[in-house]
Amino acid sequence: MTERPIDNECTACGWSTEKQKRCHYSSHIKLFYGASQRGVWAIGSEVILKDRPNGPPKTEVKTIEYLAHHTEIPVPTVLREWVDNKNRYMILMKRVKGQTLEDAWPTLSENEKETIADQVAEALSQLRSFESASMQDIDQGPIYSGWLFGDPKKPFGPFNSDSELWDGLRHWFHQPPTKVFPERALETFKKRLPNCRPYVLTHGDLNVGNIMVENGKLAGILDWEYAGYFPVWWEYVALHIGLSEADAEWKKLVRQRIEPHDDGKQFWFDLYSLRDYPNVGEDGEKLLKEIIF
Repeated sequence: MTERPIDNECTACGWSTEKQKRCHYSSHIKLFYGASQRGVWAIGSEVILKDRPNGPPKTEVKTIEYLAHHTEIPVPTVLREWVDNKNRYMILMKRVKGQTLEDAWPTLSENEKETIADQVAEALSQLRSFESASMQDIDQGPIYSGWLFGDPKKPFGPFNSDSELWDGLRHWFHQPPTKVFPERALETFKKRLPNCRPYVLTHGDLNVGNIMVENGKLAGILDWEYAGYFPVWWEYVALHIGLSEADAEWKKLVRQRIEPHDDGKQFWFDLYSLRDYPNVGEDGEKLLKEIIF
């Protein structure tokens, strides 16, 4: 008995090689980004569809619309957001012209790279003019940050003071039964938390994939999903997190154009070095000796 060939079906759209044999259609709807249970589709050349599970954070649209009305920061134009009957959260928006900085980087001149960095620094200046009495999102809800809090899916805050932020950061150190940080060391380390005020509107993930460029200039800043009012030093600190060689080079250019917060950088570097306590590296061991003894 001859086995029937397996029909290769696309996991993204459900189309198969067998179905394709029956038509001559070439799709103009393309999945161009996917991570975990989310994806981003290009619908032709003019429209983008973001598709993810229905759950927080869900303030990207409000943040984009707020910035569109109150700043000159180039942001996407949102067409519609909705939750479908399969409990998927959808955002339909116009596609920003140009290409990502990640794709353009190898072809850009040094002057073009610096020009784009100048423009992003100006956008950050506008962003940081918005302050809040609390660390919260644009809708007065909790904030999210895997890099700051160690868990990208868990909500934190709103925090009404630096002390409350510290209480939120303590979960890095207390994850029993395998991770119980010495209380004495915690009390000492707490004193290293720099002043977080003013709490300013922050993007928090200005990597080369979230910057759109065209003709050597800034065309748009994408992915405002995790934006919110964070400590005054957090944007500067987040610009030290290089995801690739090009990303690290890019973020250095932007850092050189904004107000430095070396106290915040050192605090976060120390926090991160202790994240796997008790299995810390050389830097963590050195830090432990400083804060315990």
